[in-house]
Amino acid sequence: MKQAKTKSRGKTKARPTHKGSERDTQYSKPALRSEAFVRALTDAKACLKNPEDLRALFNEAAKKAAAVPKEPFKECWPYLQTMLRLIRAQQRGEYNQVPSDALLWIVAALSYLVDPFDLIPDKTPFLGFVDDATVVEFVTDKNRQTLDDFMIWETTSGSAAL
Repeated sequence: MKQAKTKSRGKTKARPTHKGSERDTQYSKPALRSEAFVRALTDAKACLKNPEDLRALFNEAAKKAAAVPKEPFKECWPYLQTMLRLIRAQQRGEYNQVPSDALLWIVAALSYLVDPFDLIPDKTPFLGFVDDATVVEFVTDKNRQTLDDFMIWETTSGSAAL
């Protein structure tokens, strides 16, 4: 004789936590939900369609990165420099192993960096670059493997000059 299975009505199942819950948390940061970041993504899409716009963005971002304080960027500073080198190598046709979604995120981060009227205006002492650093950190975390692969390519190909 088969026994009927009964369901427990008093207990509820706990929802499983996402593996990437740390990344989901980062989306809650104000800089990533700002109109300025949406604008940066839109600008990035347009830049990727026009090589001259991408070159201009690269030049502006390189100039800005040379002038901003490093402190807000902490350990992401080297990755910001890597993003710049990657864009330059990609634009020159030297490196084309960047997934299109990673390229979009990287260009968006650079676009956000050069925008003086992002979530916290850049003229605000010290705090003006905290939101920029948050975006760079997010994009670094999201595309770390792509950036690491590029750095490996740089060291093995001997073209690590900016």
